[in-house]
Amino acid sequence: MARTAKKAPSAKNAFEELSRRGPHDVLHGDLALVGLPGIVCTPRSGLGLPAIAFGHGWLQPPRRYLGLLRHLASWGIVVAAPGSQRGAFASHRLFAGDLRTALDICVGVRLGEGEISVDEKRLGVAGHAMGGGCAVLAAADDPRIRSVATLAAAETMPSAFETASRVEVPGLHIAAGQDLLAPPVANAEPIARAWGGPVQLRTVKKASHLGFTEGRHWTQLVLHGKPEYATQRVTKALLTAFFLRTLTGDRRGEALLTADIRGSHIDHEHSRGDLAAA
Repeated sequence: MARTAKKAPSAKNAFEELSRRGPHDVLHGDLALVGLPGIVCTPRSGLGLPAIAFGHGWLQPPRRYLGLLRHLASWGIVVAAPGSQRGAFASHRLFAGDLRTALDICVGVRLGEGEISVDEKRLGVAGHAMGGGCAVLAAADDPRIRSVATLAAAETMPSAFETASRVEVPGLHIAAGQDLLAPPVANAEPIARAWGGPVQLRTVKKASHLGFTEGRHWTQLVLHGKPEYATQRVTKALLTAFFLRTLTGDRRGEALLTADIRGSHIDHEHSRGDLAAA
């Protein structure tokens, strides 16, 4: 009897799968042990793994993204989140350099108990707000980086808008529809418009600027928004699908990269190319 081809998961099924914790046990540690403040999350073991460096938002500590970092690690991705440049007058140029240094650490240091290694051909970068803009700067200056994702990206100095044209790898930009601090029209849209490679801009309709963060922090008194479970869940699914596809070739979340899901729609005016074919 002939076998029938396994049907690819629908966007809904892929969302349900990838928004849940992955199959790997997760370890987390302190980047300061290797000279850079911050957090690193990894699967318990694995060789030749993909890795991303994640940049925090303005004034935000990396621990506010721990759920996202651990989620990505549970799907087999090493994630390093530098905790530098957290002051009011943070240097975007230096923070972009710290993101590249975090990737150097992932590639050059045997993590865990020596049972984890990273493939330098499977590197990405991501970030929230200021960290998203700095992720763009980092990608423009590091040819090892294969894909970029941003959350409520904000303009930087030097300009992420101008630098985006030099980034030719796939870019997924997730904007917050209710963002009063970094509104999409003045931040994520110009970045997507200038992007040099395949790009997709998505808007989470009901998300606020801090909706991507978790836990309590004093900055909620002065910045717009608060942690939002629905926003975090959409983010986990989309970033997992995007980085699995672009860094490892894993197609299980491919349907998510071409469909509107759970209050998150694709802005076709500012999207071009095929992320799923990256």
